[in-house]
Amino acid sequence: MKRDLLGMEDLSREEVEELLRLASVYKERRGRHDQDLRGKSVALLFERPSTRTRVSFEVAIYEMGGNPLFLSSQELQLSRGETMADTARTLSRYVHGIVARVSSHSHLVELARHSTVPVINALSPLQHPCQALADLLTMLEHKGRLEGLKVAWVGDGNNVCTSLMLGCSTMGCHFSAAIPRGYEPPQELVEEARRRAERSGGSVRILHRPAEAVSGADVVYTDVFISMGKEHERERRERDFRGFQVNSELLSLADPRVIFMHCLPAHRGEEVTDEVLDGPHSVVFDQAENRLHVQKAVLFKFLQGSGRPGAS
Repeated sequence: MKRDLLGMEDLSREEVEELLRLASVYKERRGRHDQDLRGKSVALLFERPSTRTRVSFEVAIYEMGGNPLFLSSQELQLSRGETMADTARTLSRYVHGIVARVSSHSHLVELARHSTVPVINALSPLQHPCQALADLLTMLEHKGRLEGLKVAWVGDGNNVCTSLMLGCSTMGCHFSAAIPRGYEPPQELVEEARRRAERSGGSVRILHRPAEAVSGADVVYTDVFISMGKEHERERRERDFRGFQVNSELLSLADPRVIFMHCLPAHRGEEVTDEVLDGPHSVVFDQAENRLHVQKAVLFKFLQGSGRPGAS
């Protein structure tokens, strides 16, 4: 049966643990010329520009012996009015899976509804599950555990925040997000995260003061205040996010062994200062690297389904 990854709520704790284990195996095995996607073609359907997501997926598919097909929506008949449903039906006849980076979550849902091959969310305005999985892998590598970690988010309640919240609550972390009023994640996903936290022993708090969220944190995370598609809100957002910058003063409130995380690209001097982004607590390029290993795990899980890496 076809299965899609549209958001972190599609994954149980056991499945997240499996994906992190697979990613670690792929990271250790890199360079051994795995053939886990031999004979498979994967469409990379992108409506938005990308660096880490595009490159990590293309390299992952290539290194697994598959054939990545990058498809910009501007180069497809989508740009001339063909529906996402018809595009999904057509691509399903050619490829073994679709990785989609979309400008509207409804496009992703429509794509998955009409596709007969697995669809993987490479980013939508609602969620960014592959980023969250790479973040969890990075936390695990640097902290040795996930359960019980205090994770602080500072900034916009955007797609990265939402998926991280769901991922942390699934794995038993204590997640606190300091977000300006009016920019919180969707309430239904906050409620889903709290249900998951009840089962895992974690917790979820939505706050409005950065110092309160960061106090004693093991992990401090931020993202741009003005995401793609929100450029027209720049003046209002610059005003509303004043005081939410992660700088040395704010980071000093965290645990002395804190790690700083950012999904990149960063707007230096806005949501984070150079001294934090380039400082000794920063693990942002470990996060970026781990996108590659997580993409391999996700592709294996959703396109191959079973077995063990390197068995092909």
